[in-house]
Amino acid sequence: MTAAQSRRHSSVMPMVIVAILFFVLGFATWLNGSLMPYLKQMLDLTPLQASLILFSFYIAVTFTALPSAWLIGKVGYKNGMALGMAIMMLAGLLYIPAAQTQTFALFLLAQLVIGAGQTLLQAAVNPYVVKIGPQSTAAVRISIMGILNKTAGVAAPVVFTTLMASSFASSAPNMLLNQSQIDVMASGLVLPYLGLAIFLGILALAVKFSPLPELTKETSHGTGFAMLKAALAKPSLMLGVMALFVYVAVEVIAGDTIGLFALSLGVERYTVMTSYTMGCMVLGYVLGILLIPRLLSQQTALASSAVLGLILTMAVAFGNTETYYIANALLVPFGGFALPDTLMFIALLGLANAIVWPAVWPLALSGLGHLTSIGSALLIMGIAGGAFGPLFWGLLSGTGLGQQGAYLVMLPCYALILFYAVKGHKLRSWR
Repeated sequence: MTAAQSRRHSSVMPMVIVAILFFVLGFATWLNGSLMPYLKQMLDLTPLQASLILFSFYIAVTFTALPSAWLIGKVGYKNGMALGMAIMMLAGLLYIPAAQTQTFALFLLAQLVIGAGQTLLQAAVNPYVVKIGPQSTAAVRISIMGILNKTAGVAAPVVFTTLMASSFASSAPNMLLNQSQIDVMASGLVLPYLGLAIFLGILALAVKFSPLPELTKETSHGTGFAMLKAALAKPSLMLGVMALFVYVAVEVIAGDTIGLFALSLGVERYTVMTSYTMGCMVLGYVLGILLIPRLLSQQTALASSAVLGLILTMAVAFGNTETYYIANALLVPFGGFALPDTLMFIALLGLANAIVWPAVWPLALSGLGHLTSIGSALLIMGIAGGAFGPLFWGLLSGTGLGQQGAYLVMLPCYALILFYAVKGHKLRSWR
């Protein structure tokens, strides 16, 4: 066996374990797309109140990303992954009293805790994918993980809808419920989240005792403050953080508000709509694996994604909610549902968003050396964009723009991603 073959063989098991974790991350994350409209109907929430469900989940990143990096430095990447899963398990148990008492604040607390667990897991698992192979193919490896992550995003709403089929209110989606209907919807959440908590606990133990090798710890080159200051002086990194912030904002808007918008249009089984966006993201990841770097560079793919996002955003905001041309052409002939074109444009945003995460990470971490760990933590903080994107969408939904026009909030986000693809990633100095 050659040295190259030995390296490839030694990386197989770690990649399998990491792949499972990416699937779990995707399942837990994109479950929000079903939970949010479900709770909106159950608790009679406004669009702004419903957006707080996502805000609580993603805002946890803001204050747990850097502590996660510190903790990983103390206990290692492997133990960091196990601890992240354990925190997510505890969060799963919190949903049970939230459902039993029908208390919105408890749901928000559960979202906050599971977001903290996700952050620790993300901070530990993402560097694995970047470091386990050559820099030039990092985007491809992240794309493979992304396929699993977003495939879980396709599965999560379908599983949720299937498990909750008997709990859906029989009245029209946009009508008020009586207390007995609310009780049925609330009790239907208990067993699924108990099962999720048990699964996460078992997986945490499995990761803890798995043969996953520990990454070599980076040599300290100064205090934590000094390293943070050095990282902040890297424009390509900090602009990458900003690019990921707005990217996650638009990704979550497209993936998780599509159910709310479908609910407002009277679409039945609105909780499954996130699957359409995630399906398009899976297609985008597959295209990324096939095209990068053979036919497209990471930079070109990133720029193309941003341009497509700008076009689709305009189509969503100004499209006709009563036409069904796209679904009639792509879904109905194969037994799918007839959905308004505007919903299909939101789903297609998944295609535009797919390449952004795997393209930004290697560009932002390029040449960081001993600052890779702190750089990864800062990039993870970009996930906080998922808290503010839906929040701004919810605020604009309460204006004359309505829910449809509120999607214009994504335009400046895609413009920033385009800037990073064209120029931002090349900057080596702020001067």
